Amino acid sequence: MIKVKIVSRQQQRYVQLLTDAKLPNLEITEDPQQTTVLIADPPLIATSINNYPHLQWLQSTYAGVDALIKPNLRQDYQLTNIRGIFGPLIAEYVIGQILNHQRHFSRYVLQQQQHQWQPHSYQSVTGKTMVIVGTGTIGQHLAKVGAVFGCHIIGVNRSGISASADFQQTYAITALNTALTQADYVISILPATADTNDLFDQDRFSHCKNTLFFNVGRGNAVDEQGLLTALKQRHISHAFIDVFKTEPLTTDHPFWHHPKISITPHIAAESFPEQVTSIFKTNYHRFQQRQQLNYLIDFKRGY
Repeated sequence: MIKVKIVSRQQQRYVQLLTDAKLPNLEITEDPQQTTVLIADPPLIATSINNYPHLQWLQSTYAGVDALIKPNLRQDYQLTNIRGIFGPLIAEYVIGQILNHQRHFSRYVLQQQQHQWQPHSYQSVTGKTMVIVGTGTIGQHLAKVGAVFGCHIIGVNRSGISASADFQQTYAITALNTALTQADYVISILPATADTNDLFDQDRFSHCKNTLFFNVGRGNAVDEQGLLTALKQRHISHAFIDVFKTEPLTTDHPFWHHPKISITPHIAAESFPEQVTSIFKTNYHRFQQRQQLNYLIDFKRGY
């Protein structure tokens, strides 16, 4: 039998889904000593990963696995993450925020409460340039949706090679500044690696011109003081931040009351247990047959 333990804030739902799936030779256990396979939220399992002496494979319930790839943590097991399901959710978040901001919908809600009739001028999304930093499956889906709205889509990745036809231009990360000078919208979907730490700092932001900035990747990519300076200098006109270096955000953090920063509590793309379980089931059969697992993480690269 393959002993599987679940460590997740949605543990009960995962137990039910795995029970219903009736996967061959799978037994759910609560004993770390017997566990060979984990289904886990990375932040919850990271501090106790050494308690599983027979661990062979960990299926992350998140796309981001930065909590598990720190240098001091073990790397003697196969780590897989979730891919291919977050693109629509991230696209909904980004496009929804852009439309709400540019069309003043939240402002009109307040005006309605005050019985105030006051139209405000706005701009269309059509014709704007969207720079997507990170052109994996999430970035590719966002590019497709942005193109439908009439945006000019620029991608930025390590190689500078286009990931899909929806990117009208693609720059290597070394030419990120060139891409930023063209941007109306900048969306960071980068993983947390040593190379992405503080990538968006004061100097980087200085290449933007009255740009809307989104971070829906990982919090390490943004130098927070650099962002505050960029807002003050109007390189960035408004920032929409869903991920942070420290979560939850501390109560005294300057972002809370900044009029040009919109904060959301890491909700841009939720891991739905039904989708995660579907990916796990496919990988479970591959694991049984000793085949290479889908969405395997390279510990050295960090993704």
